[in-house]
Amino acid sequence: MKRPRKRATSVAVIDIGSNSVRLVVYETMARSLVTIFNEKALCGLGREVQTTGLLATDAVAKALTALRRFRALCRIQKVGRVYAIATAACRDASNGPDFIARAERICGARIQILSGPREAKLSALGVVSGVHDPDGIVGDLGGGSLELIDVHRNRVRSGVTLPLGSLALQDLSDKSLKRAERIVRDELTDVAQLKAGRGRTFYAVGGTWRALARIHIIQSDYPLRVMHGYSIPAAEALDFAQRLRRLAAANMLANIEMISDARRPLLTYAALVLEHIIRVAKPKTIVFSTFGVREGLLYEKLAPSERARDGFICAAQTLNQLLSRSARHAEELVSWTDRLVRVVKLRETVEERRLRHAACLLSDIGWRVHPDHRGEETLSLITNGNFGSISHQGRAFVALSVFYRYAGLSEENEPPARIRELVPPAMDERARILGAAFRVAHLISAARTGVLPATHFRSHGRKLMLVFEHRMVDLVADRVGSRFKQLARLIGRSGSIVRR
Repeated sequence: MKRPRKRATSVAVIDIGSNSVRLVVYETMARSLVTIFNEKALCGLGREVQTTGLLATDAVAKALTALRRFRALCRIQKVGRVYAIATAACRDASNGPDFIARAERICGARIQILSGPREAKLSALGVVSGVHDPDGIVGDLGGGSLELIDVHRNRVRSGVTLPLGSLALQDLSDKSLKRAERIVRDELTDVAQLKAGRGRTFYAVGGTWRALARIHIIQSDYPLRVMHGYSIPAAEALDFAQRLRRLAAANMLANIEMISDARRPLLTYAALVLEHIIRVAKPKTIVFSTFGVREGLLYEKLAPSERARDGFICAAQTLNQLLSRSARHAEELVSWTDRLVRVVKLRETVEERRLRHAACLLSDIGWRVHPDHRGEETLSLITNGNFGSISHQGRAFVALSVFYRYAGLSEENEPPARIRELVPPAMDERARILGAAFRVAHLISAARTGVLPATHFRSHGRKLMLVFEHRMVDLVADRVGSRFKQLARLIGRSGSIVRR
């Protein structure tokens, strides 16, 4: 008897942009997307659209070749559903419809040509899906256009699209930076969406702006190589954009080896646009987002209840289910630390509580690693994890909490100083307290369910007690007592074990 074939749950997005054509395959349609395949081809479809009105013949050939490969890749990966979208170059070129018809025959899927406002909305939804409680202006810089749209938490306003994509600017200015600067200044000076950006965050979306972030990360020797959520004060970003333009004027951009040859000539235009956005909008901070149109498209298709879920907590739950000894134990640990915080009256913001819960879910993901390396391995996994809805500071806090759980709190096993520098001292101290709590909880329970609910906290003056119900008293040992006393000292209490 043949078994029924399991239905494929993976989903792919084919994104036909003005500069690149990309295929991204996600494990499943979920609140926290997990990428299992990602490939792009830099085709330059939009490099002549502004002046000729046409997609270049050689660019069309490259794009169709890439799409044939993408269709084959979807077939061999048994992708369940394929969505295809096209942006500025295809909507603006007079031969765009002909290209789209040929592309649809190759892809075997309908290609949705996004209008400017629609592209802006999906970019904003991408940021909503990948940034926790965003508040500011989203700017999506592609090859053919720039989309600007205001976002506040999950609310998205109407957006505007401008012909300021890197390829479009290069084309319109005939590669003259002075002419490009005039075009950018004229287009951005009176944009209403930018006027609302003062003192808020500007979310930079798009491959060429990500390339700028990559350069800044390397030149500043920043400890994380994570583009998503990378943050720069606006004044520093303005200085960096101006410096990059000076390098371009001196013909020194060719020395930037970490950027592809095809992307490198466009950096100057991306820096120019960012510079003028900062001057007009006057934001406080620039945050780079790897979540954009593709992620916004899939986020929009989720049920409202799924969209309302916390993206980082969802990612932590997934890793907990995949890597921990007991996923349910981690949920009990969340409740156990809730009780600890409540009994000792530890002041905690909503965001601190959220990060603590995520750390609980990730507290056992390193158990398969050799004991000597569990701390450093989990530190790296969390700080460099491919997930959203978490700032770099938040990544560092959660990673340090789990590091202290594995490596202990002695001076001989300190985490890398450069990771600790990502959080203020008070936040590091809170991570130490949480790590100490994890060391007690996992020692008591051996990561098995039903144990932590049978232990309780009591407070009397400056004394903190851990009470074991009668059925669990055999788990009490000197090592448990010493670890609990260490936790109590970090909270400013004396600690003792009580058998009920």
